[in-house]
Amino acid sequence: MSELTVPSIDVVVPVYNAATLTRRCIDSVVASLGQSIRYIYIQDDASGDETREMLDRLPYKGVHVYHAPQNQGFGRSVNDAVGRSDATYVLILNSDIMASEDFLPYLCAALAADPQLAAIIPGGNHYAEFDLDQYPREPGGYILTHRLGGYAFLIRREVFQQMGGFDAIFGRGYYEDVDLGRRLNRSGWRIGMHPDTHIWHEGGGSFGRDQAYKALKRRSRTIYFSRYPSARRNILLLSGNCPLTDFPRNLFNAIESVFREGGSVHWFTPAPAPRLMCLHMTHDSGSLRVIARLLLRGWVRKDRRISEIWMLPNLSHPLRTLIVLLRHMRGLKVQIWE
Repeated sequence: MSELTVPSIDVVVPVYNAATLTRRCIDSVVASLGQSIRYIYIQDDASGDETREMLDRLPYKGVHVYHAPQNQGFGRSVNDAVGRSDATYVLILNSDIMASEDFLPYLCAALAADPQLAAIIPGGNHYAEFDLDQYPREPGGYILTHRLGGYAFLIRREVFQQMGGFDAIFGRGYYEDVDLGRRLNRSGWRIGMHPDTHIWHEGGGSFGRDQAYKALKRRSRTIYFSRYPSARRNILLLSGNCPLTDFPRNLFNAIESVFREGGSVHWFTPAPAPRLMCLHMTHDSGSLRVIARLLLRGWVRKDRRISEIWMLPNLSHPLRTLIVLLRHMRGLKVQIWE
């Protein structure tokens, strides 16, 4: 792609150990995205000798490696690296991703088509369980989401800088990306995911899945939900056979408000729903047993529990009876939308 049609793009990869995965990531970026990018800024967050030596031996031109004297954590490392770039867009990647195609033309086209789109995430293994055909496409072909996936996203560099980048309060990592997404939403920006693209994310490449990882995540989760308590709202929506297009306008607006605040809506219908609003709206169809399972989830993680039940007035008598019983058992708020 020529510089006349594509704005300048730099890649930022924060690195902390995991030498093998990191080298695989860098090799894949050069091989798959090399024609669309300008520079790769690698921020080594005080890794061990193996990773440091591997980075110093990289054979690629246009790769700039900076070794931080001490460990700063994911957010600060990204902020520092983005500060060295003057590109129009910055692609921020975890060091445990692998690119197998040049998805940047799709992401750039979406940013060009929608001036309110601040950041866009490539599709990939994280969305394997989603039926992406259920979600409407926005200008440029993307699907709207309100949760920023920090493992891989292309963002307008000036917007990232104006927002102050990632908040250093999250320390070594976790939830700094979700927090940035909330701040973008509150400032009127949009976030998207492009379903026609693909990237692989290993997950836990730097920190692993041990007790230290779990403690880091719990700490960051506590900070995030103390800052955005409305993000705990998990709505179970029961509409009978009423399609999305026939929802009352006040209900439609209320659902959008939940999404903008970081919450989620799980929609239950007797039959499959052909259309959903955005990636924060999930769907199930089937028996009362499915509803009971949804209401019993989240015993360990309070933020995953159903917090409210919203109903349209056309529900069957058995379903209404079940909701009344569950409301008394679990103290759930129930609202009927006329």
